[in-house]
Amino acid sequence: MKISAVIITFNEEENIGDCIESLKEVADEIIVVDSFSTDETEKICREKKVKFIQHKFEGHIEQKNFAIQHITNDYVLSLDADERLSDELKKEILECVTCQAEPVETYLMNRLNNYCGKWIKHGVWYPDKKIRLWNKQKGRWGGTNPHDKVVMDKNTTVKPFNGNILHYTARTPEQYKLQMEKFSSIAAQSMLLEGKKTNLIKAYSAGAFAFVRSYILLAGFLDGSAGYQIAKGYSRYTRMKYEKMLKKK
Repeated sequence: MKISAVIITFNEEENIGDCIESLKEVADEIIVVDSFSTDETEKICREKKVKFIQHKFEGHIEQKNFAIQHITNDYVLSLDADERLSDELKKEILECVTCQAEPVETYLMNRLNNYCGKWIKHGVWYPDKKIRLWNKQKGRWGGTNPHDKVVMDKNTTVKPFNGNILHYTARTPEQYKLQMEKFSSIAAQSMLLEGKKTNLIKAYSAGAFAFVRSYILLAGFLDGSAGYQIAKGYSRYTRMKYEKMLKKK
């Protein structure tokens, strides 16, 4: 079982070095597909001696599927630049690589998100299960931008891992706010293309329920003030994507 790791980037000089280092122990090759960064991303990637490809960004799903076209192995391990493999997860992956048994086709991982230095273990942010290691012959990126996900063929075998993908989601409250602004715009455009309908009542009711779901139903309050800020941001994101749909009509 040989693994090709892929990362997509745009101006990720703060993150890309650590992301690459976390993959070196488990990946047989590492490929970075970059959307013409203007910072030091390319320089860092070349210093790390990974395969570096530049390609115009057409969407998260499209960019990640483009990256898979350039790998040489059947098994693909996909991380975003602000993600790392935990030590426990690396160990589990290496056990699969060295095992003599036939590898399964889909590996499911938890993603542990970090908000302003705090690991978030409740609310909509955890366990945040993701398929990030799979046989490319059996699955591909799908979903709806910006919420891409790996879509596997029917009846594929699945193995869950206990270790976490460490996701450095937002280093500051301002960064989190900007992310919600950006992703709500992408989501609004995707929903319009799908022909979805909305109104102001739906926008505000969906936003309110998003807060209740994250902070109360999924126990985000156990993460203290960070849990409250995340729930508030999730509520704002949900409301904004519907409001932006109305403006784009």
